[in-house]
Amino acid sequence: MFIVKVPQTNSEDEKGCERSGEEIIKELRKIAANESGNEIDVDSLDLEEIHLDNSDLKLSHDLIYRNSLEIFELKPKTIFLGGDHSITSPILTAFREYCENSKTEPRLVVFDSHPDCMETNGKFPTNTEWLRKLIEDGFPTENMLLVGIRNSNKNENNSLKENKIKIMRMNAITENLHEACDTIMEFSGGKELYVSIDISVLDSVFAPATHYHEAGGLSGREFLYIIQRINKIKNLRAIDIVEINEKKDKESKNMTIKLGAKIVSELIG
Repeated sequence: MFIVKVPQTNSEDEKGCERSGEEIIKELRKIAANESGNEIDVDSLDLEEIHLDNSDLKLSHDLIYRNSLEIFELKPKTIFLGGDHSITSPILTAFREYCENSKTEPRLVVFDSHPDCMETNGKFPTNTEWLRKLIEDGFPTENMLLVGIRNSNKNENNSLKENKIKIMRMNAITENLHEACDTIMEFSGGKELYVSIDISVLDSVFAPATHYHEAGGLSGREFLYIIQRINKIKNLRAIDIVEINEKKDKESKNMTIKLGAKIVSELIG
């Protein structure tokens, strides 16, 4: 398993997210074994960091893109630790290019409380715009599935409908968690799979250290079950975990960072 820290934030509201990758690794060292009983040895992991200057978005975007493309060409499975959700834009640009070069087809599953389809205001999208930019750049929308959406505005809803993007809303998940996982796995089969995890998909009771809180999210137990199921998908190529704000986690005794480490432990075991 290859783990890459991507400490990018391109919004003042997200300051603190750039430190979460390092803090997740620190907490991961405290986990002796995951829920399957597999021992966690952090020193044996392949760890790297893309060193970024958050005052230069063009340089950061290019560095994430170039490093990600090389990673997809060389590594069978990677976890990207953000950073805010803007990191997913250059990573997925590289992922799409990798799939085109290897004549495979990409699949994208996004766990988020919001669709992040706000109108783009520049070349380098923020954490609320990245998915819209991805759509505009030609990522195949029939290969996208948004999971856990529970708040979106009119323009975002129109964009999702126009592009016929599949959505699994929170009420559908909680009605039957096992069936929801079956649907996700069926959607993901046979293609190169990228999974993006915005920690706001969880209820803020379980993951308080994020900027955009939405009530009524998944519990930590429910999400760990979903991750355990997804980790069984053979064509899972990459996962990112974003929007954990280390600076905001102090009041909750690092609850969100600890959950991030727990998610990583289930993915690497």
